Amino acid sequence: MGGISRREFFSGLKVALAGEKGGNGGSPRWAMVIDLSKCIGCHACTVACKAENRTPPGVTYNVVVEEEQGRFPNVVRTNLPRPCMQCDRPPCAQVCPVQATYKLENGITAVDYERCIGCRYCIVNCPYGARYFDFGDSYDQEMVGYSAAQAHEWGMNWGKRTKGKIPTGIVRKCTFCYHRLERGEEPACVETCPGDARFFGDLNDPHSTVAKLAASPRAFRLKEELGTHPRVIYLK
Repeated sequence: MGGISRREFFSGLKVALAGEKGGNGGSPRWAMVIDLSKCIGCHACTVACKAENRTPPGVTYNVVVEEEQGRFPNVVRTNLPRPCMQCDRPPCAQVCPVQATYKLENGITAVDYERCIGCRYCIVNCPYGARYFDFGDSYDQEMVGYSAAQAHEWGMNWGKRTKGKIPTGIVRKCTFCYHRLERGEEPACVETCPGDARFFGDLNDPHSTVAKLAASPRAFRLKEELGTHPRVIYLK
């Protein structure tokens, strides 16, 4: 873990999550670091995310993109987990005609479901493919009571899922499990990762795990040339 003990990691994260205060005394700048050398492509993050956020068919906040390089037998497989990048300069927000997508002070890019008109401009303008349209489909045939259960997202009780009513007919995305952060917990994908490939914390705190890992020479961000300044940082 780059010289950082698990005790230090969880201790610092607990303080940041409990107080919602950054290392400079203000709001935290939440960020996620993903160590690609530890990702085994098990898709536990994908499953945990769908279970936590009760996302419908066709909506998967956390996906793992797999790529093979080389020729047999010298083949190398790379697993690239891809949640929402929570960009500091989100291209999705720039094109929203009703300002339904906006930045929270803590750095999370949020969507106001009641304001979203489902135009999907943001989906087209997201360079990471991290946004999804909720067509109102469900897992009712596979899971009894799926549409009647409350989604944990944002702590809101939207009631039974019905086509044409919120939260269907709108655009959805990863929120770093904001409802869990409010309870002092880390995102479901981070908590579930069996290889400890994911780290979550406050970039404003120079002593936090994510701040130290983000400063590592191994660190990089996807499509940095676009100037989006993602809050998801990868380690080579």
